[in-house]
Amino acid sequence: MSIRWKLPAAGITLCLAGLGACSDGPETTPAPVPETTAARAPGVVHTLLEDYRVVTVAEGLDVPWSLAWLPSGEMLITERSGNLRILRDGVLQSEPITGIPAVKAVDQGGLLDVAAHPNFGYNRLVYFTYSKPATDGSGSSTTALGRGRLEGNRLLEVEEIFVAKAWSDTNGHYGSRIAFDDAGHLFMTVGDRQAPPSGDLKNHPAQRLDTHQGKVLRLNEDGSAPADNPFSGVSGALPEIWSYGHRSLQGLAIHPVTGQLWQTEHGPQGGDELNLIVPGSNYGWPVIGYGVNYGPGAPIHQAQRQEGMEQPKYFWVPVIAASGLMIYNGNAFPEWKGNLFAGGLAGQKVVRLEVSGDSVLSTEVIFSGHRVRDVREGPDGFIYLAAEDSGEILRLEPAR
Repeated sequence: MSIRWKLPAAGITLCLAGLGACSDGPETTPAPVPETTAARAPGVVHTLLEDYRVVTVAEGLDVPWSLAWLPSGEMLITERSGNLRILRDGVLQSEPITGIPAVKAVDQGGLLDVAAHPNFGYNRLVYFTYSKPATDGSGSSTTALGRGRLEGNRLLEVEEIFVAKAWSDTNGHYGSRIAFDDAGHLFMTVGDRQAPPSGDLKNHPAQRLDTHQGKVLRLNEDGSAPADNPFSGVSGALPEIWSYGHRSLQGLAIHPVTGQLWQTEHGPQGGDELNLIVPGSNYGWPVIGYGVNYGPGAPIHQAQRQEGMEQPKYFWVPVIAASGLMIYNGNAFPEWKGNLFAGGLAGQKVVRLEVSGDSVLSTEVIFSGHRVRDVREGPDGFIYLAAEDSGEILRLEPAR
């Protein structure tokens, strides 16, 4: 393992709750606080509240997408190309875990999220999402959820327990994060599959309830739809839908104390969002938002807000290409407890967001220099990052 400390400066921005990234907001715009530059010493990064070192935990990975831990301390890592890898006793095993089904590893597609069942010690179940290719030769694909029982280096009894009604011949906006609650459910995100925002915006797939495109889903652990979902029994609506009106959902996390479900998604050219998910709610894409069309910057949305559609709790202009999302609950960085941490791809950063209730009070860039696909808290309380550009898993450790 090698210590890496060649990090650009971190910075902080304060903003009024709910107004976004201190750019033009829908009501008033707070005056931004000048960016604070992080001081550095060899091997140490100083942020406003905590100092840390960066350690390389694993390298040589092919676009690492997600991380998960087993009770043994072993780490599961997905590679977008379709391999599920395991880090055992601090060593990345050379052979991938067998049993993963075929994935469409093209552009944004491939093997995506991974999570161990909350009762893994009893049932040894591992869940994963992936881009499922069609078998009819059409070239289309969708987002699917699978699970299998992990024994040694093999996934056994692999089942495809949910296939989203989000088939498309595009190769992007699959989602797809999964998160377990403590009541026997899992949440899963499915992107809008790059459906163009044109014509009747309110008839866009993300706005319709007869498709899983652009949705947060709530499933039972076997992939079925809970009877108490908000659209269960509604004519023409898919019963798995928990919320809708989303674009490209890359982050999902349940607050370990409050139980709130937080989510991040990519906007177009501008308008990445942090949302607090309320069941049955419409989050607006593409009818409302804070971005514009790629290239010429032509308008997309009807407005920035509209009655009956939720506002983000925070938004980024310009975007960071929001990816993995984590809510810190460990003891290694006590000053960060309860904060949200959002990875950024195009932004090549990790943003710390201080929240109170459902409001964002401040933000700070605590890490820069890599396309961060995932951010996770380890069982040791350290923070782990999947750097897709360098193929590394990095660990932030306290510098005390």
